[in-house]
Amino acid sequence: MTLFAISDLHLGFTVDKPMDRFGPHWVDHPVKIARAWRERVGPDDTVLVCGDTSWAMRLEEVAADLAFVGELPGRKILLRGNHDYWWSTVSRVRRALPAGMEALQNESFVRDGWRICGARGWLLPGTEGRTPSDEAIYQRELGRLRTSLESAAGSPEPRIAMLHYPPYALDAGTSQVLDLLFEHQVKICVYGHLHAMAPGSYPSGPYRGITFHCVSVDLVDFSPQPVV
Repeated sequence: MTLFAISDLHLGFTVDKPMDRFGPHWVDHPVKIARAWRERVGPDDTVLVCGDTSWAMRLEEVAADLAFVGELPGRKILLRGNHDYWWSTVSRVRRALPAGMEALQNESFVRDGWRICGARGWLLPGTEGRTPSDEAIYQRELGRLRTSLESAAGSPEPRIAMLHYPPYALDAGTSQVLDLLFEHQVKICVYGHLHAMAPGSYPSGPYRGITFHCVSVDLVDFSPQPVV
């Protein structure tokens, strides 16, 4: 059993949002994802899907995208991304998910000997164009991350944190998100959101006791990445 992670699938089988406008490497990207997923992931593995799963705007539009992911091997844990507008209340989302898929919000799950925690996150302080309303959302997401991490209190399993937004910026080296990960002794952090980034320009690899993985599809050749 292996834990994999991937993010930013940006599926749109029901809505008109072709990703090839972002470059030729995005042409037929669902085919690339499915091929790599089936080659790497087995039925007993778990895949952490770190947000921006679908371009759908409403829950009724997302069924085909969720079915696509649901038919791929392994169990899946989904997190909300900033473009997942179809994600309404978590109870409605859970009712819409195919078998073998779960939504993570304000709680944690145990999978393959690891405790999976997480929250979407938001734009970090210091981000260009950030507004007071962004600060309010950021603080709310910090609260959700704290709630998820605290739900694991007293459990013996090592922690993995799922985020959509990066946990910190390299030039800052710290953030309130990072402080929470340290406080709760997270060992691995997986996240997405970033695209067309040069290697070395975003958190990746070991840093102060936590191993970071950015798993946006275009940065990992459209393939789920093993994280443990």
